[in-house]
Amino acid sequence: MCSLCSERDRDPKGCLVTTSPTRPLPAVQLRVPTDEDAHAWHRVFRDPDVMEFLGGPAELSFYEEITARQRMHDARLGFCLWTLLDEDGEVIGFTGAQPWPASKEWGPVGEIEIGWRLGRAAWGKGYAYAAALATLERVREAGVPDVVAMIDDANVRSIAVAERLGMNLAERFPLPGGHRHARRYTLPLTPA
Repeated sequence: MCSLCSERDRDPKGCLVTTSPTRPLPAVQLRVPTDEDAHAWHRVFRDPDVMEFLGGPAELSFYEEITARQRMHDARLGFCLWTLLDEDGEVIGFTGAQPWPASKEWGPVGEIEIGWRLGRAAWGKGYAYAAALATLERVREAGVPDVVAMIDDANVRSIAVAERLGMNLAERFPLPGGHRHARRYTLPLTPA
């Protein structure tokens, strides 16, 4: 059990339930992505506003490839980008962690990046923070000593989640193409 939660923070199904000073956060469910989740992610993320900082909506084949890769990560590492479900079991996005790809010529190669992406209907309801807390718990249990979050400078929603998690801004740098900047946040994880 992590220092952020206890048995009393779980509902009868074992889902993490978190609270804030202003309102309780929703229960979240995380599962290893299925083949069907590729279609759900494609549907949830086809909104241009959701993909504003990620190059715009992607084709179904992209999500078929990424869900397959996440299943491989989970089997090999014990963590991945999990499908994020709301209280009713509906897919609302993903959250989780994965190694930063060595194929990218920029960024924190070799580090474990946490992240979250939610469909527009789930924005502003506490799902991203609740899901990020669950992610931190799981990667800590998998023995990951620290994590990073790579966030576009203009993505104020994700910046707010990272800062609420207690992540520290480590650096700011230009993204490939030189038109935008990103931030690398870091967070050391203590053993459970």
